[in-house]
Amino acid sequence: MNSIETTRPLTDGLRPLGASAGATAVPAGADAGHSADDFAALFKSMLGDVNESQQHASRMAESFDAGQEQDLAGVMIAQQKARLNFQATLQARNKLVSAYQDIMNMPI
Repeated sequence: MNSIETTRPLTDGLRPLGASAGATAVPAGADAGHSADDFAALFKSMLGDVNESQQHASRMAESFDAGQEQDLAGVMIAQQKARLNFQATLQARNKLVSAYQDIMNMPI
């Protein structure tokens, strides 16, 4: 039976900085601006992956409607993957907004 990895596109970029082969650990006093750029690039990449999965699912559904695609199960799986990717991204956004609001409401 085939296994389906629905969270792989979301977790690919979430490895610790020293986890990839040949990567070096970032020192504790590293530039904070560099980390912000990495986070922004990571988040933008994740949003691009979600967008691509939704577009792929839409293209497959349209080709199935036109009679070009014969694999209904593949179309349904692609749509569910796109839905799960979107829901996970939405939940991550909600957590980020909540954390931002908590920080902004802290007394100085």
